[in-house]
Amino acid sequence: MAFRTDLALEAYELAGKQELTIEEETINEFSLKKIYVSKAAAAATGKKEGSYWTFEAPQLRTQSEEWVEKAAQALARVIRQFLIELDVKEDTPILIAGLGNWQITPDALGPEVCRKVFVTNHLFEVEPGAVEGGFRRTTALAPGVMGLTGMETASTLKGVINEYKPGAVIVIDALAARSASRLHTTVQLSSAGINPGAGVGNNRQEINSHLFGVPVIAIGIPTVVDAASITKDTLGYFEKTIKMKLSQDERPSSLLMTKRSIEELNQNEAEPHEKNAYMGLIGGLSEEEQQELFKEILSPIGQNLIVTPKETDLYIKQASDMLAAALDQALHYPE
Repeated sequence: MAFRTDLALEAYELAGKQELTIEEETINEFSLKKIYVSKAAAAATGKKEGSYWTFEAPQLRTQSEEWVEKAAQALARVIRQFLIELDVKEDTPILIAGLGNWQITPDALGPEVCRKVFVTNHLFEVEPGAVEGGFRRTTALAPGVMGLTGMETASTLKGVINEYKPGAVIVIDALAARSASRLHTTVQLSSAGINPGAGVGNNRQEINSHLFGVPVIAIGIPTVVDAASITKDTLGYFEKTIKMKLSQDERPSSLLMTKRSIEELNQNEAEPHEKNAYMGLIGGLSEEEQQELFKEILSPIGQNLIVTPKETDLYIKQASDMLAAALDQALHYPE
């Protein structure tokens, strides 16, 4: 594929919606989209075979604590459903692995979740009588990255799994998206495992159920996007803005218009002949061709940078709070 994304939903959108099928439902005020990638679709989409559920919460961009709490409650329901689909029982011991480098903010999601999530395994070992009904054994580990430890993350986790023998592993990691609008608003759950560092072109040993011998649930939130993707998005917004302005200028009410929103812009998709008129040769290219062109221009000169929002420290705190709360609610059933 000409673009790099960790999100199956974006692969679905660019596959012409022919290779994959999608199921959609609403969880409270949020959207859940379920995609299953078959062996046949894996080659066409660049995604491993397995289930991919995408939880969309654009309200999180408001940085409202109320929305964080609502999203955590809804996401907990989604995680429980996903565990049931993978036949992970309510009393199955769980290892939560927070991947990433805690020294780099947009890559610190996994370690931050591990720091905040509720762990119980030691209580079962030391004071089993004090553990209330409904709680399961949970352990958490932030294994770091090879640059900090000198070891493959997968090897570290395999040693811990051999020692503690969890019945399933939940892996938390920051992802890369194709569109900036996905950053910090999307949560992906996958049964297909994960390649640490793949989103920024730093592929490490894959983490999956075949390696560990137990179900692996990968949960990720996109925190970065590359410069070629941002350039492509900007051109898309440019053509939609031109079309919107031309249509508004024909109406007296256009003088009363306030600033545009992304939703309004997306309602003004330009026709092919309009794109050619607005942008000439580049307007005749598909989105995928545009992005590949920008990558070819920027990469050789070292300008296809990996970009994160300037508020990323706030978003990482918010995302880790939400994921930790969702995991606590999903994994434990206090009586």
